[in-house]
Amino acid sequence: MKDFKNAIIECVPNFSEGRNMQFIKEITNEIEKIEGVRLLDVDPGKATNRTVVTFVGNPYVVVEAAFQAIKKAGELIDMRHHTGEHPRMGATDVCPLIPVSGITMEETVGFAKLLGKRVGEELNIPVYLYEYAASADHRKNLADIRSGEYEGFTAKIVKPEWKPDYGNAVFNEHSGATVIGVRDFLIAYNVNLNTTSTRRANAVAFDIREKGRQKKEEKGKVVKDASGEPVWEPGLLKNVKAIGWFIEEYGVAQISINLTNMNTTPLHVLFDTACERATARGMRVTGSELVGMVPLQAMLEAGKYFLRKQQRSIGVSEAELVRIAVKSLGLDELAPFDPKKKIIEYSLQDTMVKKLVELSLTKFADETSGETPAPGGGSIAAYCGVLGAALGTMVANLSAHKKGWDSRWEEFSNHAEKGQALMKELLFLVDEDTRAYNVIMAAYGLPKSNDTEVVARKAAIEAATVYAIKVPFRTMELAFQSFDLAKEMALNGNPNCASDAGVGGLCARAAVKGTYLNVITNAKGLKDNVEVKGIVEKSEVMNAACDVLEREIWEIALGKMK
Repeated sequence: MKDFKNAIIECVPNFSEGRNMQFIKEITNEIEKIEGVRLLDVDPGKATNRTVVTFVGNPYVVVEAAFQAIKKAGELIDMRHHTGEHPRMGATDVCPLIPVSGITMEETVGFAKLLGKRVGEELNIPVYLYEYAASADHRKNLADIRSGEYEGFTAKIVKPEWKPDYGNAVFNEHSGATVIGVRDFLIAYNVNLNTTSTRRANAVAFDIREKGRQKKEEKGKVVKDASGEPVWEPGLLKNVKAIGWFIEEYGVAQISINLTNMNTTPLHVLFDTACERATARGMRVTGSELVGMVPLQAMLEAGKYFLRKQQRSIGVSEAELVRIAVKSLGLDELAPFDPKKKIIEYSLQDTMVKKLVELSLTKFADETSGETPAPGGGSIAAYCGVLGAALGTMVANLSAHKKGWDSRWEEFSNHAEKGQALMKELLFLVDEDTRAYNVIMAAYGLPKSNDTEVVARKAAIEAATVYAIKVPFRTMELAFQSFDLAKEMALNGNPNCASDAGVGGLCARAAVKGTYLNVITNAKGLKDNVEVKGIVEKSEVMNAACDVLEREIWEIALGKMK
């Protein structure tokens, strides 16, 4: 079963209070109390009497923070006295969850239902599910659910077709009703033009946006259909809303864009299409800016896209892909672009425990040489695996750029991309090995003063030990896979780098041998465990085979150098 510990979702609840800053602060305080949640933005509006809050984190902590915020809003905001320009139906009017990374839309729906159930049952607030979480087609659209607003819900809620998904079909006059659901991530994005003309910026906006523009006759008269409604000519890109405007602060016109589904229309496709249409209309795109934050995946895909256009290897580091994306999209034209502040996943990193892989080589060595058993052989073996995969990736990238081998760039780019994937998971395992050891130690520290505690402690120790076997075994599997990369690069890569491929093979062997020792050591007390027995058998096969594989790579590399 997936544990979602590395998944990230965003939550954007809209509260029906935009004037009483004390109430707003009390609500956001509830969010910030939850460890692991990052509050990104609080945007109150006096005219709308509504506040939009944005926060991110692991799905479990986000759901908890959302529940506590909804609970506090229900206590503070009395909808019987609420007025405002924006349509509304409850103290927490709408609360969408948005998958960011490590979780699918369908999986996020499960968390929306978990939140809705708690709100309906524990807070006695009627809950409707919308968008991807909707229980019926007529409930997908937020506007349809909200129709009639707060004042009309006393009558609406008792209709069979509008029975709440959670909670009783009795309107809560104090808190109203709440809509919870799952939607796509919205990227607020502006494209900069070398013009001051709003009309010309609008022309490009109408070209690219999904809605397009009204169809006109030659003399400029709007074409209408049989019912007298204007006929629209759709634009080029799905899930794109756009309009042109002039920004006095920058002295240029921009295309202001909301991208509502980056999977349908990726950010880089949006940018390039805007460039093409601007050029066709005699203008030039000079750069762009992100309003708010962006998921890492959008930046990585953009980096790869622009590298492919150059016929360069995409098997480079994550940091390099982000750098290429920033430069290619011109995201640093108007202001410096700080990935730690603009990319959601990076903004969460400083809330996490300091990692071994973030230490300098000297500090990593010092940490290992200290008087504690962790980090130890497992972490070092994993890092040997990282280095083996890194050397194979390096040879692939150098081969992709070798003079005279231009036609083979994609072949080597594919090898480099696989190497980067191996490196990424192995880097995670460097720290995970130490964490697994700490979990074992915590299990041994559990109380054992009675029979119940003894049984629980024994079960905890066994579970922790099994995990401490699985971690080095996974390292072993990945390091073993890196032999293929090292051998391919020794045989067919840049001949000037044959020795690097050979060293990569040696590092892979060290990783396999080292983690085999860890597996065997931890497994000796669990010989009757069927799962552990299977891991040991597979480990023995890889341990025996790695000597042959490493020797083959060694001989190939040595032959290339003679």
